Amino acid sequence: MKSIYGRRKTTLSIVIGLLLQAGITSGNAAESSTIQLSSSADNQPTSQNQVKKKATNEDTMVVNAPAEKLKQQPGASLITHEDIERTPPANDLSEIIRKMPGVNLTGNSATGSRGNNRQIDIRGMGPENTLILVDGVPVSSRSSVRYSRTGERDSRGDTNWVPAEMVDHIDILRGPAAAHYGSGAMGGVVNITTKRPTNDWHGSLSLFTNQPEDKDEGATKRMNFSLSGPLIDDVLSMRVYGNINKTDADAYDINTNENGSYAAGREGVRNRDINTALQWKINDRQYLDFNYAYSRQGNIYAGDTQYSNSNLSTIVPELYGAETNRMYRQAYSLTHNGIWDWGQSKLTLSYEDTHNTRLEEGSTGKVEGMINSDTYNTSRYKTWRVNNEYTIPFSLWVDNTLTMGFEWNKEKLNDPASIQETDATGIEINGVSGDPSQRNTKNSQELSAVYLEDSIDAFNGTTLIPGLRLDYSDRFGSNWSPSLNIQQELTDTLQLKAGIARVFKAPNLYQSTEGYLLASSGNGCDIGGSNGCYLMGNGDLKPEVSINKEIGLQWNDAGYSAGLTYFRNDYQNKIVSGDTSLGTVEVASARYSSEYNIYQWQNGGKALTQGLEANLTIPLIADKLNWRTNATYMFTSKYKSTGNPLSLIPKYTVNSWLDYQITPDFATTLSWTMYGRQHPRTTAEIRKEASGLSENEVGSYAIFGLGFNYEVNKNLKLSAGVTNLLDKRIYRENEGASTYNEPGRAYYAGLTTSF
Repeated sequence: MKSIYGRRKTTLSIVIGLLLQAGITSGNAAESSTIQLSSSADNQPTSQNQVKKKATNEDTMVVNAPAEKLKQQPGASLITHEDIERTPPANDLSEIIRKMPGVNLTGNSATGSRGNNRQIDIRGMGPENTLILVDGVPVSSRSSVRYSRTGERDSRGDTNWVPAEMVDHIDILRGPAAAHYGSGAMGGVVNITTKRPTNDWHGSLSLFTNQPEDKDEGATKRMNFSLSGPLIDDVLSMRVYGNINKTDADAYDINTNENGSYAAGREGVRNRDINTALQWKINDRQYLDFNYAYSRQGNIYAGDTQYSNSNLSTIVPELYGAETNRMYRQAYSLTHNGIWDWGQSKLTLSYEDTHNTRLEEGSTGKVEGMINSDTYNTSRYKTWRVNNEYTIPFSLWVDNTLTMGFEWNKEKLNDPASIQETDATGIEINGVSGDPSQRNTKNSQELSAVYLEDSIDAFNGTTLIPGLRLDYSDRFGSNWSPSLNIQQELTDTLQLKAGIARVFKAPNLYQSTEGYLLASSGNGCDIGGSNGCYLMGNGDLKPEVSINKEIGLQWNDAGYSAGLTYFRNDYQNKIVSGDTSLGTVEVASARYSSEYNIYQWQNGGKALTQGLEANLTIPLIADKLNWRTNATYMFTSKYKSTGNPLSLIPKYTVNSWLDYQITPDFATTLSWTMYGRQHPRTTAEIRKEASGLSENEVGSYAIFGLGFNYEVNKNLKLSAGVTNLLDKRIYRENEGASTYNEPGRAYYAGLTTSF
């Protein structure tokens, strides 16, 4: 997040210690923010990382922290480490991020085929349009996972690279404010900020377990440690953490129905993480940060396929409990933060390398995604990034804070298994050889961008934030992303916030690789055809774009707050599997026909999402008992051509917490989440659906939770609780909207000791 400068005073001396994005903190990071998880960043208290300091002998330009930035943006939320302690996720940070307004978990598309591997979905735009950052740097490991004809990836997403205990806070931006971040932020941005090096030596050891009441559901065990302190007093400090985590797979037959067939439950996961950070204080105004992270994530197979467990392959049941895919991720970053008489600068160089190793999978229509071999293959995805940003306060008739920056990003993919898995030797398919050995397994693109954003105190109580971003791809040309956000104080307690922006997403490297070839004997082909088909990559695609709009009111008074926001996203140029044949080729070995139609990924999909977000905070007893609620209601989420939902999310979601600080050391939280009905697709898009789609809905249901936190002393904290208190369960059928498991009642306990 960029720091926002207050009104310019007579001098431009800048307070150090206020650059949250730079990770400059003082004291114990474990004592940082006290901001409560809320559906709005407004009316929040200030944390240690967000303190304003003033010089004693001169006027000072004050650097405010992200809470101040968030206050100026509609569609913003903040989760602190206290929030995570109150309601800890069993395994993945997505479990708590999903409780923000406008946020849900879903598969990658409206099919929901990868239902139990759900990812963050903001405002119904789908996980591919949610940009995940760790310490301000994009995380893109999921891009190493094959992209299927239905838009699915067999991926958990990128929210599980940081253990919950190591998170300082999480920022969520939705709607127009996210346009600043460029490609992939069409739905919104999630920035996970880790705890930073400290000026005194501190260490911690955390143990956590989550034990389901049903023995058929997977249990979790987690252990991590951290150590932070100065290596050279007031010059060089460090922080290191390590994590070991395991969540078991659900029982193979947890979803058995009366006919004896079943779809898989939730797969398990093993995490191994090590992360280190060094911070060099060059002088009082120059800081250099180096970060290195290594992680290994392996799944624990629960029998999932793109179809069901009622076995199209004997390999599937034999693999239960084994690792069928694993990711190795390394990330490096070097960041310089400068504080100058004219403002602030930040330069970040980063590199990410992901190895995605998995068993071979089918690609032909009905069995797409199903493991069909005991051979492992590895795809490798690498990204290089440079970001240089300047924040300059100045006065020109009125007070301004100008942010300008430059970005460069190069991504490279090498996936021999996916590119060469379809063998059509002896034929040429739309100018591309059918011989897998002749198809290039590599693809890359470069994205460059320049952007400007100005926070203008236009009138008393009026803040305008115009922005303009120009992105250029060496593959797909240029893209302009203008934006305008407005905050207007209507009264001392009531604010109007509004925004509009054009946002975009560049084609992914699977869609644009001309040698990427998916084959089907018919079930994965267009409804109008009678033959088998090929779906090819397309090097001439255009970026997807969306016009995002929102307007809302926010009221704050003496600890009370309430807000209501309307949002609308008009999605254009969405890349979809083609429905117009480019011709046919003769395939002598075809199962059903000697002719295969040729299709390509193409632009043309249009969609609309719109809805309401609301929040309410009531301090029932000052400093003791608080009630917090947020809600999301979707008016529309659909493709305009078919009427199918853009993603399978509830009609409405309500999240509510009752926080009671019983004593200074003992607190409890009662949580409640209500999900509305989830409707399936109603229009067939490929041939295997033409005989009729399932009409299964997921009805509305509620989940309750109860948690306790006790601080024994300054060095020992205990937590315990019950999730899904009333044991409401959803069992996956993989039919219609019934694509995922909602786990039943579970008991958790955690212990953190520190010095």
